[in-house]
Amino acid sequence: MAPPRWERGARIALCTVGALLSVYALHVELSRERDPGYRAMCDLAESVSCSKVFTSRWGRGFGLVQLLVSEDSILNQPNSVLGIVFYTLQLALGQCTASGRATHFLVWSSWLSMAGSLYLAGVLLLVLGDFCVVCVSTYLINAALLYTNVKRRAGLHRTNDKRA
Repeated sequence: MAPPRWERGARIALCTVGALLSVYALHVELSRERDPGYRAMCDLAESVSCSKVFTSRWGRGFGLVQLLVSEDSILNQPNSVLGIVFYTLQLALGQCTASGRATHFLVWSSWLSMAGSLYLAGVLLLVLGDFCVVCVSTYLINAALLYTNVKRRAGLHRTNDKRA
């Protein structure tokens, strides 16, 4: 089964924008670490600041990894690095046209990304009291990828049902 044309284009667009936002988030975090006075384009006001979010404890390992390992551990990566890996895998596995395993992984990892997005949105709103344009954009991209992957799985099941 070949994925519908819209799915391929949507996946490429969503993963490209998601990866670019993740690379920008990493750039902001690293720039802010080098220069605490660095002001990112997404820092629009005191309560609308992505660099405040990216450099918070929740900007690395979802704020959870450092509870298990040291803050400087290689396992405590910036969330943006996890985003880059996620969008790269989504794009690469999305090219596997008829693979049920790839589709299963795409859906499963999308649900996992939504859980992470909801958790981080809660931290953003309830703990940090901030609005991060880059963060919210990635949450929306993750939701759109979940929708795309669920539609892909449904299409794959329909095709397999027709063959049976």
